[in-house]
Amino acid sequence: MSTHYPKRRSMIKRARKFGFRARMRTKNGRKLISAKRRMGRSVNVRSGY
Repeated sequence: MSTHYPKRRSMIKRARKFGFRARMRTKNGRKLISAKRRMGRSVNVRSGY
């Protein structure tokens, strides 16, 4: 019997939904990234998952 973790997220699905390229696809996403850059944050392609 294998162990199953509840709410196990797929990294691919998460990246496609919240990732850098998903943000760059929309006008508001690009606005959000530029706002983070203005704040002085380094916007990574892969961060936090």
